[in-house]
Amino acid sequence: MSAAETRVGRRRAARPVRPGPLPLVVAVLAVAGVTGWLVVRDGGSVMPGYVGGPVAMAAAFFACRRIGSMIVVPRPVRGFWRLFANAALCIGIGAVGSFAFANNDPGLSPYMAVPTLLGVVMSVLAFLLLPMERRSALRWAQLVLDGATVAVAGVLIYWYVVFGLATAAISTVTQVGAAVVGVGALISLVVIGRAAMSPASAVDPGSLRVLTVAPMVAVAVTVLLIAGGDTGRLVISVLAAPLVGASMALAAYRQELVLRRPAAAVTAAAPRRGYHVLPLAAVIATAAMVITVSARQLGWHQRVVIIGAVLIAAFVVARQLLGLRANDRALVGIRVQQAELERLAMHDPLTGLANRARFGAVLAERLDAHQCASVLLVDIDDFKTVNDTMGHAIGDQLLFEVAQRLRNHSSVRHLPSRLGGDEFAVLLDVDDPATAEDAAARILQALAVPFRVGEHQLLVHASIGVALAGPGDSADEVLRNADIAMYAAKASGKASWARFEPRMRNEVVNHARLGSELHNAIIRHELYLAYQPVFDLVTGRMAGAEALVRWRHPVRGAVSPADFIPVAERSGLIVPLGAWVLREACEQLARWHAEYGAAAIQSINVNVAARQLRESGFVDEVAAVLSDTGLIPANLVLEVTESSVLDGRQVRDTLQALHELGVRLALDDFGTGQSSLSLLRAFPVDVLKLDKSFVDGICDGEDRGRLAVAAAVAQLAEYLDLYAVAEGIETAAQLERLREMGYRLGQGYFMAKPLPPAELAELMVRTVLPVTAA
Repeated sequence: MSAAETRVGRRRAARPVRPGPLPLVVAVLAVAGVTGWLVVRDGGSVMPGYVGGPVAMAAAFFACRRIGSMIVVPRPVRGFWRLFANAALCIGIGAVGSFAFANNDPGLSPYMAVPTLLGVVMSVLAFLLLPMERRSALRWAQLVLDGATVAVAGVLIYWYVVFGLATAAISTVTQVGAAVVGVGALISLVVIGRAAMSPASAVDPGSLRVLTVAPMVAVAVTVLLIAGGDTGRLVISVLAAPLVGASMALAAYRQELVLRRPAAAVTAAAPRRGYHVLPLAAVIATAAMVITVSARQLGWHQRVVIIGAVLIAAFVVARQLLGLRANDRALVGIRVQQAELERLAMHDPLTGLANRARFGAVLAERLDAHQCASVLLVDIDDFKTVNDTMGHAIGDQLLFEVAQRLRNHSSVRHLPSRLGGDEFAVLLDVDDPATAEDAAARILQALAVPFRVGEHQLLVHASIGVALAGPGDSADEVLRNADIAMYAAKASGKASWARFEPRMRNEVVNHARLGSELHNAIIRHELYLAYQPVFDLVTGRMAGAEALVRWRHPVRGAVSPADFIPVAERSGLIVPLGAWVLREACEQLARWHAEYGAAAIQSINVNVAARQLRESGFVDEVAAVLSDTGLIPANLVLEVTESSVLDGRQVRDTLQALHELGVRLALDDFGTGQSSLSLLRAFPVDVLKLDKSFVDGICDGEDRGRLAVAAAVAQLAEYLDLYAVAEGIETAAQLERLREMGYRLGQGYFMAKPLPPAELAELMVRTVLPVTAA
């Protein structure tokens, strides 16, 4: 592929990317496979039953790791899922050990207990590092006390109850190993419950609740490994790891689904209070053991004291729980509102996409971490026309539909956002140009399908700038590069994408510098007008002249209009520049009339840009210039391009007002743009100017297409009673051929180049110009 092909492209086939359920399916199949094996098993080796554990944990690792690499979620949340992926890996190692030492022995050997306990520690660490509501020293103390309460109660239960039910054959090491894992699982339940009940939890609360399955399974399996029978121990041993893996995969899949929802549809859920049950259950279980011990070993009077003390402690705990519940109810509204405000601060209220603040923060975060990043800057082409013609309500609905297309046709690993107005962006976690360009092509293809907005079918196109982050680039620089590339895509014809190249920045800098110098040039009177005559091809007389602006730079010398006119249009300087040209040209024509009378040309042609026609006071400005110079409207011909005519209702209304004023209108460069008979019918045109591209080669006889267009324009002008002017005549043969076709007026270097006012005046006073001379 050539450099040009890699920089600019059009649409390709679109393929929306959805959350991948494959890890969840694999984990569920592992659970189903183990369950089926248990049903059909009839003695023999137990090793096949342990196959599902490593498979399910591998699926869980992949599911959690995938979310941990997504840029659509904040860094702390990605860290949470990465730690959980590591926890799945550790538990998976324990599952591999269970498969390698496949047996139905009681207890948990250190080979399985150590990696499993390490996985529990990592899961607890993931929750502790997860940002939720603001954690003060009091909050940390509450969490530690809750964990300590549950841990002590768990140790007592395992020591007094579970160990008491164990057989004599089980070793102390395997008993302790199972108990340590069980107590660790209980502590993780406390931490998970705390995170799941927080209204400000950064991770989906539903996913957190699904993750509670893992510690509950761990508690059950450790109890049965110590005190269960052969059948129960085998069932829980082979099903434990698959169930844990399936719960992790399900939680990760649910998180992916939440990430695919519009942000506006995600509301902060009210916190659940099941977390408080854990410390209460620990107190009740401990109280029950105290009463049981007292009933067995103490006298009646001592039992009454113990029971009374336990009841008093229970009443105090219950009273404290009721107080906490009342306080929590008072804080729920505040916390939910805070979470909603934080969401609104990072999301666009109209589309639900991430806003500029969040997009910039995520991009800066990736760049600070030296991770790959690419930006697609998407700008809707001609969106202003929709707002002007159909109203802002339809425009807002269209923006919402565009946002849905961007969301549905972006990978879940990417971050679509609305930066403002009709400007969107997509952040990719890639640094490969081909991948970024393919994403841009898919978005163009998706947006090319017509939108149904209310009762309207709207066809929308977009221009996309692609920028890959380089070493040392800041977020602002990457966005600026994407913006530069987007304008390059618009310049190439819109409905396309362009990839940023360093030379584009140099062009922008040069244009900015040239724009500043042009602003000063208008003030310092460095600009002047040259006039190219328009001749009557039949009589040879001068029929008019076209005013052309020129710039004599004090350092650069002569600056080509092809360089500074686009800069003027892009910067808005075309309005004051055009106003100066209009007044200067009309004043010059008035001076010629005053000096030469009837020998002077009767009209002057002035080019007008679309930006000038969009100015609300342009018609009044033209009328004022004509009044100040003493000219009549018929003395002025305003030349506009076809693209200007199609620039919206305001431009058409302005042209109609100028026509009613009596000013003549010329359609410049006719035949090169979106020319159509309907355009001529809707536009109050007086003059058609055939573009130079159709005059070149008109005498060679090789390009019959040019000849046909040139002839058709002449006939069309005759039928519509319009003037036809041929531009760019450079040879006598061209002039003669155009005259034969019916062209009455023409201009070009063959007759005269653009001239200063004095030289044009000398040419003007001649009676007849020998335009037929070779």
